[in-house]
Amino acid sequence: MDFTFTEEQQAAVEVAKALFASVAPDGVPSPALVPGAVAEDFDRALWAKLAGSDLLSLLLDPEHGGAGLDAIALCLVLRESAKRLARVPLLESSAAAYAVQMYGGEELKQRILPGAARGELVLTVAANGRSGHDPAELSVTARQDGESWLLDGTQTAVPWAQNADFIVVPAHTSAGRAVLALIPRVHEGLALAEQVSTSGERLGELSLDSVRIGGADVIEADGAWDWLRDLLATGTCALALGLGEGVLSMTSEYTSKREQFGFPVATFQAVAVQAADRYIDLRAMEVTLWQAAWRISSGASGALPATGDVAVAKIWASDGVRRVVQTAQHLHGGFGSDTDYPLHRYHAWAKQLELSLGPAAAHEEALGDLLAAHPLG
Repeated sequence: MDFTFTEEQQAAVEVAKALFASVAPDGVPSPALVPGAVAEDFDRALWAKLAGSDLLSLLLDPEHGGAGLDAIALCLVLRESAKRLARVPLLESSAAAYAVQMYGGEELKQRILPGAARGELVLTVAANGRSGHDPAELSVTARQDGESWLLDGTQTAVPWAQNADFIVVPAHTSAGRAVLALIPRVHEGLALAEQVSTSGERLGELSLDSVRIGGADVIEADGAWDWLRDLLATGTCALALGLGEGVLSMTSEYTSKREQFGFPVATFQAVAVQAADRYIDLRAMEVTLWQAAWRISSGASGALPATGDVAVAKIWASDGVRRVVQTAQHLHGGFGSDTDYPLHRYHAWAKQLELSLGPAAAHEEALGDLLAAHPLG
């Protein structure tokens, strides 16, 4: 077995490290100090650099201007972005474009993918449903009307909704099938209400009132939404891992310099044990992340469907990122709450990622259902 990353994947990481190294986590106002969103738009300058370095087209085939890599490469880049709290829709736009490539028709591919690869078109996904707990596809109904589709319903907490060019909306038909509709952000019958995330980023509540979409803009392929949902969840786990690694690095540096009784606090056993526990969390988050990303990328069969591996990754990421930032706050003492120091920003982002992933107990229940349906041995 060879567990090393490919040369192409490693090259993507090196490019990502170089680009994200210049990103300042405190480049926008603190979410603790402003009543609304910290900014009206995402980091367009960084987005242009990502496009120029071909990091927006990692997953796309060469015929669409991409590198033809896989979900592992995307997760490696997302991991680096989260270490610096990069404010770009890299996960949502990349995953949506990849879904179009995997399951969309030729007309849709030609219209969307070249622009997405160049960063000229920004995509996002409405994946949270009405409440963040209900299946997203059940929040919107889709019915055919001649050669078009009509969509009605509400999706909440859509990331980057006000700044994306297209929103991928999962919906269900009267037959119970899930479809994906690509809807322009400005469209008759579509309304966006302002929402703000825990990390201070703009979200949108998407309301659809008899929104008419052409048949070419609807992906009807079986399994398309399940696959996209798993990719988004796995990418979110990669963000949680990168953020956790960034926080543990900050904590290590701080406790190595902070002295009590004439010694760095990092040399105290209680501090070292807590940091070691969080390191173990991060390694568990990492190994479960790569297992899930590999299943999605390779399509390899296993004792359980790939959704089972994604559930395990979500269990560790949801609980793990919370434990990492809580321990970091504790070991920083009052300094961790200083709004001139970036740790509180990482805490807010970690809470938003935890909310996006959902509670670990829910994923444990889903994993139990999969085990019951697919007995091992």
